[in-house]
Amino acid sequence: MQADERHDWLINRRKMLALLGVTGVNMVSGYSSASAGATGGGEIGRETLACIVTPAQTEGPYFVDERLHRSDVRSDPSDGSLKEGLPLALEIRVFAVGSAGCVPLPEAIVDIWQCDAHGVYSDVMDPAFQTRGKKFLRGYQVTDGNGVVRFLTIYPGSYPGRTVHIHFKIRTKGKYRWAHEFTSQFYFDDTITDHVHAQPPYAPGKSRLPRTRNEQDGIFRAGGDQLVLTLAETKQGYLATFDVGLEGVST
Repeated sequence: MQADERHDWLINRRKMLALLGVTGVNMVSGYSSASAGATGGGEIGRETLACIVTPAQTEGPYFVDERLHRSDVRSDPSDGSLKEGLPLALEIRVFAVGSAGCVPLPEAIVDIWQCDAHGVYSDVMDPAFQTRGKKFLRGYQVTDGNGVVRFLTIYPGSYPGRTVHIHFKIRTKGKYRWAHEFTSQFYFDDTITDHVHAQPPYAPGKSRLPRTRNEQDGIFRAGGDQLVLTLAETKQGYLATFDVGLEGVST
């Protein structure tokens, strides 16, 4: 990483951490990564990464290609309202995995979408809700020269049949269409979710069904244990960093 690139990366990361009230050098320079291949404080390089290919998972019924280029996805652009929930700063680092190791993937488009604290998705029609025209908790970012994107969202709620999760999609541009498309989901430790969901606005009413846990979710059982976010607690919420390794994509 060049000196100016690293400076920009640190400044952008500090801005995100400041939103959550994170303090301390260790949080700024270190990582918590589900791939367990990164070491804190050093440059992002092939020698520091586990080079693990991330498992793909289903897109699900609620993806809408909104083309909302933003890092803070909590608001609804139609009226400016902000979704309630525990803040979650999510940093995703995208790498091409090959025989030579892991190489950061720049200029990849990374979409995330998720439900709100009450299990509702935006801009869809569902038997349980109708949110057409709303666009909360959706957005995309483009990876920088180090393969990094950052989002500010909320800890997701839940709905019957699915454990708590965040959808993500990564696409690279070709000459006339997408050159590569990868879709998967992030998950959360059930113990942490139990704690978060016991507080407003997540606290369930008496009429709500019990929450589906990780081991009860068939989609989670197909590789979800490799997609659980490692969370660092902050003053306002949580911070998560995840390395996504893509196979068969050119840099």
